[in-house]
Amino acid sequence: MFSGISVASAEPVTSQSTTPSKTHFVDEQIMIMTDISNNQDIVQDFAYLTQVTNDEGVVISLSWLTGSLSPRQSFSPAQSWTPTESGIFHIKVFVWESIDNPEALSPPLSMTVDVSERFS
Repeated sequence: MFSGISVASAEPVTSQSTTPSKTHFVDEQIMIMTDISNNQDIVQDFAYLTQVTNDEGVVISLSWLTGSLSPRQSFSPAQSWTPTESGIFHIKVFVWESIDNPEALSPPLSMTVDVSERFS
């Protein structure tokens, strides 16, 4: 059972654009953006985690930030990742109660990113 936190719209965007992109390149920063809303009448602490795995399932990036949401407040955090090689990568976004208490506040969101070499 999840709390009154909703997570939506997980999208990878490049640092040069604020709109989701389907094309990503090696050594180009990707921002993993999500919309989080506290649908409760209480303050909710949270930890926002992004995990990037390669096609073999190896975790190549794990980052997080923590904070709290006031009642009915929304927040759109972004975590950056810069791929160093081409391939298919799987990104999962988690919202937990805290880093020390990995109680899920919402279902995880998943996306896949295809990263290519930039050819001149």
